[in-house]
Amino acid sequence: MKPLFASLLAFLIVAELAAQPYQANWESLDQREVPQWWRDAKFGIFIHWGPYSVPAYAPVDEVEGIYEKYAEHYENRLKGGNKLFTDYHRATYGEHFTYSDFAPMFNAEHFDAAKWADLFKRAGARYVVLTSKHHDGFCLWPSRYSPKWNSMEIGANRDLAGELTQAVRDAGLHMGFYYSLLEWSHPLYKKETIEQWVDTYMIPQMKELVNAYRPEVLFSDGEWDYTSETLKSADFLAWLYNESPVKETVVVNDRWGKETRSKHGGYYTTEYDLVHNDKGIGDKATHPWEESRGIGTSYGYNQFETTAHYFSSKQLVDLLIDKVSNGGNLLLNVGPRANGLIPVIMEQRLLDIGRWLQVNGEAIYGTRAWLERPAAEAQPDVYYTRKGNDLYVICKQWPTAPLRVPGVKRPLSVSLLGSPVAVKAKAGGGGLTITPPAVTPATMPCEHAWVFKLEAVLE
Repeated sequence: MKPLFASLLAFLIVAELAAQPYQANWESLDQREVPQWWRDAKFGIFIHWGPYSVPAYAPVDEVEGIYEKYAEHYENRLKGGNKLFTDYHRATYGEHFTYSDFAPMFNAEHFDAAKWADLFKRAGARYVVLTSKHHDGFCLWPSRYSPKWNSMEIGANRDLAGELTQAVRDAGLHMGFYYSLLEWSHPLYKKETIEQWVDTYMIPQMKELVNAYRPEVLFSDGEWDYTSETLKSADFLAWLYNESPVKETVVVNDRWGKETRSKHGGYYTTEYDLVHNDKGIGDKATHPWEESRGIGTSYGYNQFETTAHYFSSKQLVDLLIDKVSNGGNLLLNVGPRANGLIPVIMEQRLLDIGRWLQVNGEAIYGTRAWLERPAAEAQPDVYYTRKGNDLYVICKQWPTAPLRVPGVKRPLSVSLLGSPVAVKAKAGGGGLTITPPAVTPATMPCEHAWVFKLEAVLE
């Protein structure tokens, strides 16, 4: 290469890198704002679905720990010799049946992506996150990095990720993917070959997923074994933010290395209310964050869960209110059966949430936490969200006495969402007193929780 040409090429490379807004370090990457569409969406659907949906087993009453009840951890429990799992596996499938033998049985014969997307839309969700690859390494798309261990080549013989992506977008929702940075059984995933794992498998496969399906959420997980430096997470995110086809709209979480939760990445995450690092998550949080959990005790479908293990519709509406009023999102998980059907009890819960949101959605979507709200102990059943100068007073129980809202001015109007009935309110003493209107079961606007809207009440 001639010296002049080499110098020019080097100059162009340096100039291109300098022009990129984000560099491959946390100081730079953490400056990127979480895209507003995600902060406004508030409610998403998580989907754990894979070969673990075939045995669909985890103990529900025999253990105490949350993680011990995850059916999607079936393979790792077998590898670790967990007696509850090994006894069940041996009794049900025999001594020589391996985890990989479940893949041909994961055939998704009743999977209808359009029906799933319609259900999620009617539930009031604004985005969907599918497990493209869990810790067992099985891909729900035809990844060239996982030959013979993906849904196109074994079992369903379909591009499940692609079908759902198209259906979700057709329904007007945002589509995203969960991706595991670890694999329990991959020969390269060990200390001696971790660099090879990252360079030849993990990062190329994530780029393949992004380029093929253009997800607007990338929920990474399985980051706890290695640092983000070892996993080269900053390099990947710099590519994602600067060069990828979703660089303007993609949202990522905080699981990019064993030191990154609640510290680096995009939004912070909790899981069944477990917080690995409480920086920025808790009362009056300001950094974007999200709680994920199943409707029951597991993410993956567990056929042994009963109604006693499932949240009721009331509990799920309350959960959504809890998270949104504190500035977070709720990513509520469904675990479909291996045949592609979503259990009826999960469908019923989602539709109940959707009916509540049809009446009260304006108090959820596009809102932010009211940082000046009273302490929860003072009003245990009353929660607040704000949108501009409007304040929403969300009551988990119908108030039987006048409701005091401190620290607000006289509103332009006070109304009960979903109802034409007049609501009386009186300003004074540094706040507002709302007198709940007389309603009957026939005139109640909804079930589970009720919202008073105070228009133009905030500065």
